[in-house]
Amino acid sequence: MAVEIEVRDVHKIYKRDTQEVPVLSGLSIEVQKGEYVALMGPSGSGKTTLLNLIGGIDRPTRGTVSVGGTNIAGLKAGALAKWRSRNIGFIFQLYNLIPVLNAQQNVELPLLLVKMSGAERKKRAKTALELVGLGDRLSHFPRQLSGGQEQRVAIARAIVADPTFLLCDEPTGDLDRKSADEILDLLSLLVTERGKTILMVTHDPRAAERASALLHLEKGVLVEAAQGKAMVAS
Repeated sequence: MAVEIEVRDVHKIYKRDTQEVPVLSGLSIEVQKGEYVALMGPSGSGKTTLLNLIGGIDRPTRGTVSVGGTNIAGLKAGALAKWRSRNIGFIFQLYNLIPVLNAQQNVELPLLLVKMSGAERKKRAKTALELVGLGDRLSHFPRQLSGGQEQRVAIARAIVADPTFLLCDEPTGDLDRKSADEILDLLSLLVTERGKTILMVTHDPRAAERASALLHLEKGVLVEAAQGKAMVAS
């Protein structure tokens, strides 16, 4: 399989007043297309920072981040926003749904960034919600849904534009075990049946077990790579 994500000698340093705070230190990894990778490590180890760099939300201080052969660290802001809307689906721990919009309207939001008719947006949102098992909840508002159902809406929103890969930051962290397992089943289905590439940050060992590869981050450095083909790049 082709390499989908390549992080090469990436450093990320934040400035706090006059102090420099290193978060990632010369990190290099490769993730292949269609792979399901779990990223674990203690709080403050740089997991979410790495996700933000790969998703084009932040830029590295040094090094390159390439996705699908595109060096996104070198894109200007406008080109980066356009690339992100076409290629990435984000799934967060706290769903980030808009309370005054119903499920279908929440899922339609990413499609507002592309040229598309209102009817086509509604059709795609409905299809995405049906895919995650919520075809009967189109008009429900977030307050009318359980936590697991809210996360399913968030997943539908993440996949509605058919992105290349999904970045998941603690997607089961706010759910009970049953709901968490249902979400993990859904993510696995997106890999096996839809061919999505997934990079998931998690503290949950049971969530990490679902992945085909496990990377462990400590103080901005990869200290372990197990299972599958995701690897520390040489």
